[in-house]
Amino acid sequence: MSIHPLLHTLRSQKREHTSGGLYESLLYQMTYHSNRIEGSLLDADTVRGILTRGVVQASEPVRVSDVLETCGHARAVTYCIDTAEESLTDEYILHLHSLLKMGQEDSGVYKTRRNVIGMTMTSDPKDVPAHMHTLLTEYTALSSPTFEDIVDFHYRFESIHPFQDGNGRVGRLIAFKECLRAGIVPFFIADTKKHFYYRGLHEYPTQPGFLRETCADGQDTVRALMKYFEVPEN
Repeated sequence: MSIHPLLHTLRSQKREHTSGGLYESLLYQMTYHSNRIEGSLLDADTVRGILTRGVVQASEPVRVSDVLETCGHARAVTYCIDTAEESLTDEYILHLHSLLKMGQEDSGVYKTRRNVIGMTMTSDPKDVPAHMHTLLTEYTALSSPTFEDIVDFHYRFESIHPFQDGNGRVGRLIAFKECLRAGIVPFFIADTKKHFYYRGLHEYPTQPGFLRETCADGQDTVRALMKYFEVPEN
């Protein structure tokens, strides 16, 4: 199976340590926005400095956890690029979480306490393994997942909310990886669009189109980057 031009470019630029290219831009933007959605206080320049120069340079004190999770998210994005063709399994998802939350409590293990998304209840901790098994069995049975299939998986994953913390970021990383595997332009959600994203997740059972449209808008952001760096879609 031929490698999609986007995946080929990302791997090539990562291997060659290309400065200022698509790989670096996507790594930075995905990390900044995904962590910002979940409450990181680091501004864009600080995140860029951490990822490109290994330097924390900020005008105000920063939280250590924000710095750790910036590095962790970047590791996880890189892992998704390196392993895009691999099948999605429990072990893969747990490892992705361990990369994101490395060195922190509950890293790489499913939740042991109940949690919610806003006012919405999620899977009971004791039911998480069974619910994840069902989700993965049904998803991996698809021979050629579509964009809609990946968005649907994302909604179902977030509804389970299998981890104590980091569910949104891991869910979006999985969607990124699966888009790369399927040869689909991936998406990321900008912090400025998070209210549309949360509304899409909340309304998905009755109006799935809203989340799909929000994710498609995130696809357009990646398409614009690809066009700027002259990377073809196919």
